[in-house]
Order: sequence, then C-alpha cells, then structure tokens
Amino acid sequence: MFLSRHPNRILTGPLRVFVPFVVNSACKEFFRLSTKGMMNAVMNEHDHIHTENRFSVIPTPLRLNADSGLTGKGITIAFLDSGFFPHPDLTQPSNRILAFHDVTREVTKLSASASPQSYDWHGTMTSVSAAGNGFLSAGLYRGIASNASVVLIKISEQGKITEENIARGFEWVIKNRRRFNIRIISVSLGGDSDVPYQTNRVDLIAEEAIRQGLVVIVAAGNSGCSEKHRPVPPANAPSVITVGGYDDKNLLNNKHLDLYCSSYGPTADGIVKPEIIAPAIWVAAPILPNTAAYKKAETLSRIAVAPDYLLSSLSQNLWAEAELPRDLYRKDTEEIRSHIEGLLLQNKIVATHYQHVEGTSFAAPIVSSIVAQMLEANSQLTPAAIKEILVSTASRVADAPLLRQGYGAVNTKAAVQRARAEQHLDISLLTPPRVAGGEMIFAFHRDDAKHVALAGDFNQWNPAAAQLNEHDGVWKVTIATPPPGRYRYKFVIDGNQWIDDPSNGRKEADEFGGFNSIVILE
Repeated sequence: MFLSRHPNRILTGPLRVFVPFVVNSACKEFFRLSTKGMMNAVMNEHDHIHTENRFSVIPTPLRLNADSGLTGKGITIAFLDSGFFPHPDLTQPSNRILAFHDVTREVTKLSASASPQSYDWHGTMTSVSAAGNGFLSAGLYRGIASNASVVLIKISEQGKITEENIARGFEWVIKNRRRFNIRIISVSLGGDSDVPYQTNRVDLIAEEAIRQGLVVIVAAGNSGCSEKHRPVPPANAPSVITVGGYDDKNLLNNKHLDLYCSSYGPTADGIVKPEIIAPAIWVAAPILPNTAAYKKAETLSRIAVAPDYLLSSLSQNLWAEAELPRDLYRKDTEEIRSHIEGLLLQNKIVATHYQHVEGTSFAAPIVSSIVAQMLEANSQLTPAAIKEILVSTASRVADAPLLRQGYGAVNTKAAVQRARAEQHLDISLLTPPRVAGGEMIFAFHRDDAKHVALAGDFNQWNPAAAQLNEHDGVWKVTIATPPPGRYRYKFVIDGNQWIDDPSNGRKEADEFGGFNSIVILE
C-alpha cells in the first residue's frame, strides 16, 4: 500500500493468489532463535498462543538473509506516516518509541487505551514491519531492525495527507534529529504529482534532510502498472533512496522475482527512480489492536487450532466475534474447519495478530531496517555512502525492465558487509559531474578497482582519453567542459567493465542491458 495526499486514497496492488510458506529446517531454526526468552511473556499474558497458521509468510529477516547479529541497536528511525498506535512489538518488553509528534496539533503522547482511528493502521504496520520485535508472535514476525528506536510523526489530518504537512514532518525531524539520534527517515506516503524537484517544497526539504546527515528512504508508490506511473514528492527527489517492489511468490531463496507495480520514472528531472527494489508483497505486518479486525483474527486463530471435539462448541459460542454464520456449529467438523481456514485465507491472517500485506509502503521500511543494520555496523557512514553501497550491491532482476527496478533487488547481507568494511568516509563528496572554472569534474568510488577510465560522447567513447586518479578510495578526473549539449558517459573499470555513474540519477537504457549516465550542459 501507499498513501497519497488525497483523502481516503490508498493505492493497493492487484488481487493475489496465496502461496503457502513451506517450513524447512532453516525456518525452524529461525523460529527457535526467535522464540527464545519471549514465549513465556506471551503465554503468561494471554490465554492463547501467538503462533502462525498454515498460511504463514516468510519472516522478513529470513526472507532477506539478514545478519542475525545486527538489530539496529543504537539507531533511531523516524517514520512519517498517516497515524500510529503504540503496538506491543514496539513497546514490550521495553518501550522503544522515543517520541511521537502530530504535525496537525500539539499531541506528544500515544495511548494504548484509546480507540485507534482507521488512519492509524498504516503507520503502525510500516513502523512495526521495520522495527518490531515480534512480541505478539513470540519473536517470529520481527523486523530486521528489531532493536532500533523509533520516532513516529503523524502527518494526516483526519486521514487527509497534504504536502504542507509532509514538509512540516520533515522540518520537525531535522530540528530534533540530534535530540533523538535520528539517522533514518522512512516515508511511505506522497504528495501531488511529479514536478521538477526544485519547484516542490517537499522535495527541497527532503534534500535538506540529507544535507543534514539523514538517510531518507521513500516508497516509490504503486502506480507502475498505470499510465501515470511517475513517483511523486518526495520519491522523485534526486538524493533520496526511492524503493520499488518485487514479488518472490513467498518462496524462500526464489531466484525468479517478478516486479511489483511500483511507480517508476524517469522523473520530470530525468532521474531514474526507483534506485532499488525490495519485498512489496507477502510481508507480515500487525493487525491494528483494539479493533474489530484484531478481535476477529484472534478468535479465528483460536478456533483454527482447536481440536475437532471443540470446533462445534467454539463456533457456537464465538460466532459473533469471528463473524461466522450463526448456524455453522451445526455442520460437520470438516466443513467447520474448512470455513474457518477459508476466512483466515480471505483476511490474509498469517498468525494470531498478524496479516500479510502488500505495497511499496512496506518495501521502503524494510530497506530502512537494512540501513539501520548498516549504521549499527558502521556509524560513520554518510547518506551518500549508504546510497552508494545499496545500489552497488543490489542484484539486477533478469529479463525485467531496467527503469522499473533501477539497480535491482536489495542485497541485505552484501550491503551490511560492505558497510562494515567501508573506510573511505570521504565518499560523501561523491556527486554528479560538476562544472567549475571551465572544467568538469567526475568522481567514482570502487574499493576493488585497480584502474578507472571515463568514456562518453565528449571523448568519442575512448577510455584512453580520460584516466581517473585514486586518492583514499575516491577516483577523480577533470576534463575541459564540452560545449552545451546532452552527453552520455560511463566509467570503465579495469579495462573491461563498463558501468554507469551511481552518483548521477540521470540515466537512459543502453543497448547492453544497462544504463548510460546523462549530463546536460546549458
């Protein structure tokens, strides 16, 4: 899902056929480690077990082969979303919500006893999918950043999203970033329409947040299968990390990914978006507590695990809470169980208090949780370094349009390993080609490169004409500024690998399954 500024407009993907998650030995070991130390707390508080059912989905850390030794500890993620609820996965056994701010009114506290509003569910799901510890699933459906702290910024006014309020949310985070040690902003909503970023307040404040040292990660949106498929602010801002989605069919280690209907560019500025893609379907997320849906899921789950001899009596006594036909209890055991499981499937319930969800709204917080691990591994990384690592370690999806996937599927383990090893902190200086004093400067970062050259329209694609020099991990070259015009170029690594410029979002597809970078001189 993805929230736009228009009231009550939530964009969802197409209807999907459920594919069950098959539990193998690796999954069982993951569950064993997840439940350690948490099961007693869950069982003592309720009269039912918080377990998954046979329609369960793959836990996100397992799906992405995340580093189990990193949990985002010491890192704070700020979520800009429609609304929030203090979910137990964030507050138990200790409260990791450092602050709540409502940009529409002066409210600084979230109450677990208050009746949640319909617009609270979206932010609750996005924040928990990234940073929840799985408290209500005995640790199974935890996020990749399960120990990260969170700051929750409510953007909507009675469910309505405006660009003014999105900008106010960014401004609040920038102002309070040091107070709460905020390193990441995760955004799963958007503004009006794609326009040149320098004309849009939301895009400009997102760029300012990055200049202030914040990593900004934004959902691309879900309009990729429609005519109007371009991302909207802040997803179209050049320096943010825009995240599209893929579908792995809920299969572990599936190498054949389908692209989700993510919004994609080029933007009005010619920037390729998204940069990377992440899971956008079959994602486990919490059902909003204190709601009819929560009670229904809890009741259905209770009946579903009951032995045959209790099915009839439970169906008779709990029909209203589970929204069952009143006379279902009169049916035979097989028919009752079939009806219950049909409702679990229909309502996408994967565990007592969780359902599976879809949309780039969840792909973005998943990437935010990966970035939290990267920063835990190396706290000195800058936003530019984070982006460079994510795009350079991503894996292209074969036989899929380049513009819809950017650099490809996020590679969690490779990104964290690169983050841990990165020592060249001045790669924060990497920018698209810049003109100064009649010269044009190009920069590139690649630790394992032994030789880097520049080839493009301005030198007849001759790598020998422009050799880069390396200093402290950054390769640079200066050439005479060409006449005004539009120029394509690539970097040539060790004489045989031609790649586009990761720091320059302006690109076009080449003839070899990759991108050419574009520079426009006026």
